[in-house]
Amino acid sequence: MHIPPYDNANKPIVDVGDAHVPLNYFNIVKLEKGESFGYAVPGFETCIVPATGLIDVHVGGFEATSLGGRGVDVWDGEPEGVYVPTGSEAKITCLSNTAEVFVAGAKFDQVLEPFSVRADEIDLVQYGSDDTKTHRKIKHILGQKQHDRVGRLLVSELYTVGQGGWSGFPSHKHDTDRLPDETRHDETYNFRFRPNYGSGLQMLQREDNKPGDAYHIVDGSTMLIDKGYHPCCVLPGYEMYYFTILGGLSQRSLKQYFQPTHAEQLRTIPGIMDMVAKFK
Repeated sequence: MHIPPYDNANKPIVDVGDAHVPLNYFNIVKLEKGESFGYAVPGFETCIVPATGLIDVHVGGFEATSLGGRGVDVWDGEPEGVYVPTGSEAKITCLSNTAEVFVAGAKFDQVLEPFSVRADEIDLVQYGSDDTKTHRKIKHILGQKQHDRVGRLLVSELYTVGQGGWSGFPSHKHDTDRLPDETRHDETYNFRFRPNYGSGLQMLQREDNKPGDAYHIVDGSTMLIDKGYHPCCVLPGYEMYYFTILGGLSQRSLKQYFQPTHAEQLRTIPGIMDMVAKFK
């Protein structure tokens, strides 16, 4: 499902019990200097990530000061985040002139401890190639390094490297729990483009070798990936970013099932298996 950009007035874009991705939660919070925003999501662990701006975060007795600091867009610096335990009350306060803050969540019934992830703790993976039109960079905020501190939530930022090209290829899915071949992970994306009038395409093919759906994605588009194979691409001349939320049904580690028709392409894309290994 495609949700075009709109003013969500700091209310969840993907709320608890969503019909398409019930394991996910997603909000975009926009604040001006000195403003605060508080929230708690019963039954969901969350992660606060400033897209732009500088913020303080308080979660009970835990605080993370001067988090973020990116300027004009998500290309302007490295990401940082705060893990918020299930159902805990969190307060975000804007320190810069403005801030845009992503709040990602996954369904989880245990209560862990809050912690921050600073820029030097981000897990970076770069793979693909210009020749295969698959060159991209992934910055894991809640990734393999935080595996023992998080329940079911995976949070990453994905960038196409260069202008134009594909992401999420070879096509894969993760809509069914059938280990060791695949896990059920609901997934939510929020896209950005540079320049911001760029755009791209999100494919969603429900079954191998049968026609699927295609969505025109623009700056601020949100995609809900509930079922099927889901590669995406950006128009030539533009760069693409997407904020990625994964919530597992029975485990945190993601096991992707690559589309049989295109699985042989795994051998053509440099470093792709290193990418697969980081979603744990």
